[in-house]
Order: sequence, then structure tokens, then C-alpha cells
Amino acid sequence: MTVPVFEEYEPAADCGCPGCARRRRTASALPVRHGGHPAAHGARRALVLVTAAGVVLSCGAGQAAATAAGRDARGGTVTDPQPVTPQGPVGPLGNGGSSGPPSAPDTASRTTTRTEIINRAKKWVTAKVPYDMAAYWSDGYRQDCSGFVSMAWDLGSNEWTGSLATFGTKIARADLEPGDILLFHNLADPAVGSHVTVFGGWTDHTHSHYLAYEQTRPNARKATTPMAYWSNSSKYVAYRYKGIVSGASGSGSATTAFPGAGKFGPGADNAHVTRLGQLLIAQGGKRFYKEGAGPRWSDADKRATQAFQLAQGWKGKEADGIPGPGTWSLLLKGTGHRIPAAGSGGTTGGAVAYPGKSFFRPGQSNSHVEQLGDRLVKKGYGTHYVTGPGPRWTEADRRNVQAFQRAQGWSGSAADGYPGPETWRRLFA
Repeated sequence: MTVPVFEEYEPAADCGCPGCARRRRTASALPVRHGGHPAAHGARRALVLVTAAGVVLSCGAGQAAATAAGRDARGGTVTDPQPVTPQGPVGPLGNGGSSGPPSAPDTASRTTTRTEIINRAKKWVTAKVPYDMAAYWSDGYRQDCSGFVSMAWDLGSNEWTGSLATFGTKIARADLEPGDILLFHNLADPAVGSHVTVFGGWTDHTHSHYLAYEQTRPNARKATTPMAYWSNSSKYVAYRYKGIVSGASGSGSATTAFPGAGKFGPGADNAHVTRLGQLLIAQGGKRFYKEGAGPRWSDADKRATQAFQLAQGWKGKEADGIPGPGTWSLLLKGTGHRIPAAGSGGTTGGAVAYPGKSFFRPGQSNSHVEQLGDRLVKKGYGTHYVTGPGPRWTEADRRNVQAFQRAQGWSGSAADGYPGPETWRRLFA
């Protein structure tokens, strides 16, 4: 008889076997200590006896075998289909690998390049940083999936899957480039299924698989992964870090203060012009630059700036092609409307600007309501329509909008079912 072994065990969320159910009930009743782990008589995790007969308290022997086989897969081989990845909460960086974060988060805006993002991810993979949601690696980042992305993106804090999206801009999967992420935040129960990976590049011409850098059990890894992930694939959303810049190196903590209008315009030649060009390219202005952003002010800078200003719905002096404090702030934060593609029309990537909340109320009937409904259906949030969408505002419209808002991680008044400017922007992005 083979000698039994002990393994760390985390129950699968969707498994109904008695062992998993009992473990989940036990875990939910235990007190939680710093970092999110339940403490049980000093043990960090429960140990489950796995016998040679294959009695595995998980989602079944087949999946257990696949998981075991995947643990040895590295660098470009198909691997573990459903790694278990609980995560810690939002918090500051740790203190050189200590068990607790001692200081306040660094909220300064940072810039980085795609090369730097991938190199940081590779560093953890090479070091085989162990997965541990209660521990911090020597660089201060928490050793779970969201801590891994916080590290790769060089954020000044440890984020979680419910907050990482605020640091990025949603993009189509077809537009993914190395350094972008694929994120699934399970709003109904964040502890179940939520996960995030760093996109490392396509591994086939069909774009059905990609190289994923991720933090999962037993340690950080890179592996060929089906788009977008082994499980909950349709729920993963692609995001691009707002601080992405071109060039060999990022600038670390970036100055957020507007340098003044005098730094821009004909004759200007300085680092602020380069920074402006990089931000405009990140917001869809690449077509204006034949050779990339540079320190000498050019017509490309003016036209790209004006295109960005027009995308915000500004006119006259507000869209003269010279950045002011408002333009600079939106570009740095990545919260403004992106520059629409050439020939797309409109001022917000092909869609009209937000018309105002008064159009979306009981009794209202107008083209904006119908346009909203069409967009909800296209985005996959039209389940409450029976015969619509149509121009008259109905409870079905409100419930569909609410479903979309909740999918963004919003709650309370932010998810009341009535579209505001940010709901409208995300729907038509």
C-alpha cells in the first residue's frame, strides 16, 4: 500500500461533495486574521489526507489528476486548468517580505513600459515566488494573483481584483498586447473564481491561446493558456494600464501637476511635450505620430491634442490643440474619452456624448433610450427585454443598466439602474 501523503487543500467553490462542503462551512466560521486567512488552532490551512486509492476531496479525481499533471508544466506548456487563487485585500506594500504592511499606500501616478511589466513578471516566475495571500515578497507585494499584477504594473499599493480595473482602460481582446491583463472579478462572491493574469503574447495565429504570467499555486508561473482562461472564460475582461508609455524605460512616479501652457506650442522643446505625446498615443492618437512622441512640438502634437479635446465634446478655445489643465488631468488619469478611430465619426469613439440623466426616467420616450438599449444588448446586458429595446424608458431598461453597473463592481446609488456619465462612457467605449 502506498504511503499516504498530506497536501494543502482549498475546497473548490462549485463542488458539491461532502468534503468540500464541510470544509467551506468550517472555513467560513473561523476568525480571519491579517491578510485574509482563517486561523484554526494556529494552522494556516487545513491538511487533508489524500490516500493512494484516489479519494480526493475536491471536484473529482479527473480534475485532481489534471491539476497534479499541470503543476510540472512550465514556460509554454498547457497547464493546471483551474488553479485555486484566493486573494488578500487592498493595502499598502509590505515591509521587505514581512507578514504585515506597515505604511500607507503610495498613490502617486506611475508610468511604465510593456517591457518593464513583462520583466517584472518574469522576475517572480524565475524566483518561483510561492503563492501565499498572507505573505509579502521582498519587493513588498502580496504573493497572490492581484498582488502579482500590482507588482507587474508597478503600482504603489497591493490591489485586489475588485480595484485593479480602476488603474486600467478596458480594451477588446483582439487588441491585447504584452503587459495588458485579463481580469475576472466575481461580483457575487469575490472569493470564488476571481483571478487575473498578465498577457504575455499570442502563442498561435488563431489567437485561441496566449502566454499567461500569473501567481497561482504552488508558485508564480508562465504557461500557455486558452483565451481567456480555463474557467469562467467569457467573464474575463481585458484591461490596459493607464500608465503605459513607449520607450525603453518608464518614469517612475510621474508629476501630476500641469506644467503650464507655456511648455507647449510652436517652438517648445522639452520632456513635457514627449510626455504629452506618449499619453495621447495611449489614448488612441497613434495615427497622428509617424515616428512616435518626441520633445519638439509638432503639428502631430497639436492635431492629436485637438482630437482628444474634441472627443470630450469640447469646442472653440477648449479644443484649440494646446493642452490646458483639464486636458492634462484627463490624460494622466486615463479617465477621458479615447480618441476615436479615423473615419469613425462622433466625439466618443463613434457614439454621441452623454445626453444627460433627464432622458432616462419613467415616462421618457426618446432616441437616447433606444440607443442605450441597443448598446446594452450588444454588450450582453439585454436579458430583461421581452420585446425591446425601444424609445420608451421601461423597468427592463433600468434593470439591464443596473446589471451592467453591478458588473463594474459598483453598488448602492452607483448601481441604481439609471445611466450617468461614467455608465454611458463605459457602455460606448
